[in-house]
Amino acid sequence: MRPKKQFETPDLFRARLDQILDPRHPLVKIAKRIDWSFFDKEFEETYDETIGRPGKSIRLMVGLHYLKYTFDMSDETVLDGFLENPYWQYFCGFEYFQHESPTDASNMTRFRERGGKERFEKLLHMLLRTAEAMKVLKRSDFNRVNIDTTVQEKAISFPTDSRLYFKMLRRLVKLAHERGIDLRQSYVRKSKEALMKQSRYAQAKQYKRAFRETRRLKINLGRVYRDLRRKSDSFDPELRHLLHLTERLLKQEKDSKDKLYSVHASEMECISKGKAHKRYEFGVKVGMATTSQRNWIVGIQAFPGNPYDGHTLEKTLDQVERLSGRKIKEVYVDKGYRGHGYEGETVINIVGTRKMNRMTRTVRKWLKRRNAIEPIFGHLKSENRMSRNALKGTEGDQINALLSGCGFNMRKLLTVFLLPDFLSRKIVQFLSGFHQQRLAESCSFGNI
Repeated sequence: MRPKKQFETPDLFRARLDQILDPRHPLVKIAKRIDWSFFDKEFEETYDETIGRPGKSIRLMVGLHYLKYTFDMSDETVLDGFLENPYWQYFCGFEYFQHESPTDASNMTRFRERGGKERFEKLLHMLLRTAEAMKVLKRSDFNRVNIDTTVQEKAISFPTDSRLYFKMLRRLVKLAHERGIDLRQSYVRKSKEALMKQSRYAQAKQYKRAFRETRRLKINLGRVYRDLRRKSDSFDPELRHLLHLTERLLKQEKDSKDKLYSVHASEMECISKGKAHKRYEFGVKVGMATTSQRNWIVGIQAFPGNPYDGHTLEKTLDQVERLSGRKIKEVYVDKGYRGHGYEGETVINIVGTRKMNRMTRTVRKWLKRRNAIEPIFGHLKSENRMSRNALKGTEGDQINALLSGCGFNMRKLLTVFLLPDFLSRKIVQFLSGFHQQRLAESCSFGNI
């Protein structure tokens, strides 16, 4: 059922939050700038009009997601912080201080599933609109953007054959028990012993013995798979999908294509990083666009299937123009985008493909500025929850990337409101120190 408008009964014996909080606080200022009714129009149609109990306030759910990715928290910890921080409660639309959690962490999961990628793009769109209204993001900033890609890793353990065989076997046995299928033998106990032996042999560098235990795990998985095939006449979608993954796992070799690296996240890919300290990353490729002048994130999305960087360029530009409503004039990219095949009106400048003395001074300046996008990836991964994505499926990859971009832009907005107060305090301290010094000099001169 559609959520009702957030309303609290007036209480004469309690002070309102806007009477207690500092109106100069950045979160208070941002809460007044954001058009929250915009989200009501976007998300209301995802609720049923009559069935079920009323949903939680849309402003509350959107505000919690903003705070979660701004301060790098999980669903549970952001709700714990909500109870302790009155500024967070005001940001989420409450008038009085709350002593109980307004929702459960599972409701945040359902809200993400209900909204999907298309509606969570609106959260990034609203932050860009707010920045433009505050005139910290100018129309001219959209003329030039930097575009690059990175890997958003999935929250999985490092994939090994032995561990994958054991996890798949345990999952098959569990589904068989749930459906009342009597297996000839489960092999769970024997496989657990084999997994422990394999890890110990590998640690001791006894690789022949370790390979023997890995082969035993594969044999046990194949026996359970064939037994389940024989005893199940009709498969439900979940069991059919798991049997298909088991077949992929049993057939794959070292040099196979489309390998399976995780049981619960079968959509992820192995992407070569090309660095000595970390050769491979397991996740999904993410393309991002930032303004060349002030480093605002104006577009970010995940690209499943590990496509070539140049083939993601057109989709990234389409997203930037869709979110900003502006035409991009120039784009600056690295050599990974050679052969992109883009045929639009935007000019694509690739670093290192032309000699510097054949360029204008302006083009040389903005090509050097392209490197500014690199540390933003570091901030997204260390501060805005892009390092390990725990959301489920390809839809979760898209939503996590978008909300990470929202968290980065929120931090920039907080800095915009925080910096003037910081500078004013420094100026006051400087002037007070300057006057004290002049007073001390005048006093010492008078004494002389």
